[in-house]
Amino acid sequence: MQVWFSEDQTADLRISVRVRQVLHQERSPYQEIMVLDTVQFGRMLVLDDVIQTTEKDEFAYHEMMAHVPLFAHPHPRRVLVIGGGDGGVLREVLRHPTVEEAHMAEIDQRVVEVSRRHLPELNNFADARARVFFTDGIRHVEEHPDAYDVIIVDSTDPVGPAVALFGSDFHRAVFRALRPGGIFVQQSESPFFNRELIRQVQASLRQVFPVAGLYWGVVPTYPGGFWTYSVGTRGTDPRRPREGAWEEARLQTRYYSPEVHRAAFALPPFVAELVEPEPAGAPAGGPPVPGSKGS
Repeated sequence: MQVWFSEDQTADLRISVRVRQVLHQERSPYQEIMVLDTVQFGRMLVLDDVIQTTEKDEFAYHEMMAHVPLFAHPHPRRVLVIGGGDGGVLREVLRHPTVEEAHMAEIDQRVVEVSRRHLPELNNFADARARVFFTDGIRHVEEHPDAYDVIIVDSTDPVGPAVALFGSDFHRAVFRALRPGGIFVQQSESPFFNRELIRQVQASLRQVFPVAGLYWGVVPTYPGGFWTYSVGTRGTDPRRPREGAWEEARLQTRYYSPEVHRAAFALPPFVAELVEPEPAGAPAGGPPVPGSKGS
């Protein structure tokens, strides 16, 4: 007998994976949590029937979420991850020698506990520099002005409470929580299936941050496989790693490299059009990142 898990990625697109075993299933106060052992992708974390991460492709997402902002920042010492309960982004943040404190604001404690048990290779919660707050990420940002060098939002899709993480009120709170030169990154979905969301997020970031942009990567289990990351900074150019940072860190990575970092900001025309500035007469945002079509 074959057992399959299916995720409806859009109303007209479904991805199915063959399952060896259901390792964990529960309903927390916030969502349904499952860990599946799959044939194609190894262990897979699923929240409310949506694939969050897998053993096989997690590095592609987590490395691009963490290393682009941390290598671009002049000297990242204090970092916040919002969401990301599996611990993958936090793990990558902690690989940076400049990082003195890495905080995570995750609303669902059970996601962290389940991930520690069933996906231990994804996380490094035991690191002395790591501190986990089981709280609402928006509230945490609002309560910590001028506190962080880098803020990364590793959120679920923009449905339910997560919708607020993609809006201008939240982006303004993030701006206040960042120190001068600070960098903000959030996953912003697929340019094939979420075009209006990307356009809205980019417009919001341009209104709030002096510099805003978009970069991309590949994550096979996410809708379309082509994934975007929206970035806003308090002046830092996110397109280039800082001089000497890669050599100093000496990281062994599987997806990220300085060359990939720079190339990720080169957008195909159908993506670049999503970050075009507003027409003349629209509210002015910050100056665009040079070379990325107003992003």
